[in-house]
Amino acid sequence: MKIFHREIEKNGNGHFVLMANEGEDMWHVYNLICVGDELKATTFRKVQQESATGSTSNSRRVRTNIRLRVEGTDFDANACLLRVKGRNVQESEVIKMGGYHTLDLEPNRKFTLYKNEWDSISIQRIEDACDPTKHAELAAITMQEGLAFVVLITSAMTVERAKIDVNIPKKGKADDTQRKKNMLKFFEQIAASVYRHFNFDVLKAVIIASPGFLKDDFFSYLIKDATDQGHKQLLDNKGKFILVRASSGFKHALREVMQDPNVSQRLADVKAAGETRLLHQFLNMLGTQPDRAYYGYQHVKKAADNIAVEALLVCDSLFRSTNTAERRRYIRLVEQVKDSGSEVKIFSSLHVTGEQLDLMTGVA
Repeated sequence: MKIFHREIEKNGNGHFVLMANEGEDMWHVYNLICVGDELKATTFRKVQQESATGSTSNSRRVRTNIRLRVEGTDFDANACLLRVKGRNVQESEVIKMGGYHTLDLEPNRKFTLYKNEWDSISIQRIEDACDPTKHAELAAITMQEGLAFVVLITSAMTVERAKIDVNIPKKGKADDTQRKKNMLKFFEQIAASVYRHFNFDVLKAVIIASPGFLKDDFFSYLIKDATDQGHKQLLDNKGKFILVRASSGFKHALREVMQDPNVSQRLADVKAAGETRLLHQFLNMLGTQPDRAYYGYQHVKKAADNIAVEALLVCDSLFRSTNTAERRRYIRLVEQVKDSGSEVKIFSSLHVTGEQLDLMTGVA
């Protein structure tokens, strides 16, 4: 994320001129924009050309600035595209005042965001997004025979980059030539996805998870294939690969994988692992020491009032609430816990840990 300009008054009213540099930044932008905010950016509109006689000819696309009062947002995590819907609040030659419009925001496109009140959570999110040292990255491959998912896990979300589905004949047939051939094709497609989607300059670790020894067989194939094809970058980073047993090859198996203490130890410097560790610690405490683990706003607020919070877990979906009073309530709770010197972790609702926390009221 890049900041071009900021202007905030003492009462919190003001605006930021920003630009998302990469896909993960778009998730931060999605969390920043709330219903009632105003968003200014360039867009294109089709304009009908009218002749002197009043007849209309072919339409043409015109580039124009638009300022919307936000009424809704829709985020596509895989395409890293954010659609913002609202009414035009700035007079324009091609867009009527009060007319509905949809703005498509994507990386490398400048925009201005106006808020009546910039709270500490929003400002902290911008500062974190502008700090490249906080972008710890993790990748994972979950697999079972014939099915694999290649995903990138950022501090904010889990993004599917490829799904590989190959029919593998069952064992036990007299001639297993076709089985071996299809298994080789399966490994080839996964390896191709690794070469295409994994940037080892950024990645801290790569998890390969599967039932049985499939992960070991694939990793042996990957190293041999990288050696044969001269993929020096992968070979130089083979120490980043972590092989873990999982119950299946589906994406939801990542949850159990991330709770493995051996994996957490290897991923100590990856932000996603820190959130997993805290959530796992909370769930364990809920089962063994329920008088020390609380969830739901009322119970958590009482703990905060008594300065009895060791760590506060909050899902970012609570800060996107269309209810302004509810949003402010959680912002005040976060500030209160931070002021007492306790740890605060904001979980992403697009991350497996955030999904789990969201099922438990979103605050714990």
